[in-house]
Amino acid sequence: MRRGRGGRRGTRSGSRLFAIYSVVSLLPVGALGLVLLSGVRGDAAKQGQDQGKAQAAVIAEMAIAPALDDADLTQGITAGQRDSLAKATDLALYHGSVLRMRLRNFNGQVIFSDDGSTSGGVPVTDPAFQSASLGTSAATLVRDAEAPGGQIIQVLQPVFARASGEAIGVLELYLPYDKIAARLHQQMVVTYRRLGVGLGLLYLAVSLISWSTTRSLRRYAARQAHEALHDGLTGLPNREAFRQRAADAVGERRDGAVVVVDLNRFKEVNDTLGHHAGDQLLRVITGRLRSALRAEDTVARLGGDEFALILPGLDAAGVRTLLERVRAELTREMVLDGVPLSIEASFGVALYPAHGDDVERLLRHADAAMYQGKRGAADIVIYSGERVAQPTQWLVVQAELRHALERDELVLHYQPKVRLADGVVTGVEALVRWQHPERGLLPPAAFLPAAEQSGLIEPLTAWVLRRALADQRAWTAAGRDWAVSVNVSARNLETPSFASSVIDLWNSPKRLVLEITETAVVDDVAAAQHALRELAAAGIGLSVDDFGAGYTSLGRLRGVPLTEIKIDRSFVEESPENRAIVRGVVALAHGLGCRVTAEGVETAEVAAWVAAAGCDDAQGYFYSRPVPWAQVPTLEGVR
Repeated sequence: MRRGRGGRRGTRSGSRLFAIYSVVSLLPVGALGLVLLSGVRGDAAKQGQDQGKAQAAVIAEMAIAPALDDADLTQGITAGQRDSLAKATDLALYHGSVLRMRLRNFNGQVIFSDDGSTSGGVPVTDPAFQSASLGTSAATLVRDAEAPGGQIIQVLQPVFARASGEAIGVLELYLPYDKIAARLHQQMVVTYRRLGVGLGLLYLAVSLISWSTTRSLRRYAARQAHEALHDGLTGLPNREAFRQRAADAVGERRDGAVVVVDLNRFKEVNDTLGHHAGDQLLRVITGRLRSALRAEDTVARLGGDEFALILPGLDAAGVRTLLERVRAELTREMVLDGVPLSIEASFGVALYPAHGDDVERLLRHADAAMYQGKRGAADIVIYSGERVAQPTQWLVVQAELRHALERDELVLHYQPKVRLADGVVTGVEALVRWQHPERGLLPPAAFLPAAEQSGLIEPLTAWVLRRALADQRAWTAAGRDWAVSVNVSARNLETPSFASSVIDLWNSPKRLVLEITETAVVDDVAAAQHALRELAAAGIGLSVDDFGAGYTSLGRLRGVPLTEIKIDRSFVEESPENRAIVRGVVALAHGLGCRVTAEGVETAEVAAWVAAAGCDDAQGYFYSRPVPWAQVPTLEGVR
């Protein structure tokens, strides 16, 4: 089977995504490192200042204050006090633990200095000096080109009297910073290393998280992409993936074929063995298709029991030979739930470019060929335009109608039923129309006969029921207590699960009537009567449509729990014979407990005479043509 290059693209995409994550995650880690380094430097500077203040406090308390002996610095100091200060500070100045020193009063006057100067220093207006005057020391790193390392510590330390404990002056000290800086540098190196290791581990953890996240996202994206283009049950490409691959194959300008494969009697497997057996069967069929096809071929599941194949590089003879092999593989006996069975299939073939150069046309032609095969004796049918172009074109219509159901191209119009006694609308009949994308709005006669001859009538009837009941909920909420009538076919009544599926859709107290054509009641009486009795027991009304157009026997009517008989339009034109027939049908219906509705009433005269003949309700263009649901409420005032 063909494989895409999505895996390699996904790997490259995932690698790029991981690289982006790694680069992006490096930015906040780097920013965090800068912030931490800045904080460490700030802490180191503060530590140096704190050490300077501590040293200044010791000098002020142990050397300066004792030498002053509580002198009033505003009056200056004595010579003896000056000598005491010099002796107390000479050793510190000599060893370089103090670079410069000034003792100042609160007016800023230099009372004592190491170099004998009486001026200079920090201005009195400086906040640091003001703070020291109030008793709080202040330290600052200042630049000094002559000092080792280019920085010194400037400390303004208050000097306190020993007796009173009050500040009497300000000691201005300049202390070396190089030794403190060297010690702090050693501490910083250790801190930087630890910080680097920590940030590296953090980045590694973020990178691992990014790698794990990108891998999970890549896997999730790949899984989502796979699920979007593959069937969940069989793992095969789905309809969308098939269209993409078929378009690629057709674009290669080589001969090839698109094949639609439909399993015969698959529904019987579901109905008799259960859906789990049907699922198992589809998986077995998938394996057999894969094993029978070539490596360059594509097999896809379009839905239900329908598969499609792309067979590139083959002409008509080569396609037929390959499909004969596929058919032989599919029909081999298998055992499901202990039951041996063999499954047959119908193959419809459209060759490209001979039968079309776009996927939709090829699928439509393959569909038509496949349905032609189902109606005939051949299992493998190659599309032939002239052979399927019958006057009714049922095969083409069936193929298009299948897609119309998928694309929701059908619409419902409603025609009212009017009670003849007072002109009140008592119900509406749902009539399906097809809004064809090319041919406009098509009436039922253009496609219902084709649906009757295929399995499409079942999904079509189910669609009409769901839509009609949904519309009925809307008009009931608007205060219109109308019954809704839906037409069903003989094939519906023959389906064992039909009655139960209708009952599941229908919930009381909504009023639902099923209209069955007269011929549907006549054919396959046992199956039809069983379904009708089950529906009637659930409270669903039953009506015989177009009564008189077929050949219903009175005995068969007696066995059906009917609620209404609708007289065919061919009997409503006024004539002595029609009057007699209508009165007879009315008497028969009323005797069976049924209401009688006259169809095809188009004039006031016809409405008057069918009312006089005893009909209960009427329906026809005289009251309203079929209209979309949005216009149904406007029919409240019909005659």
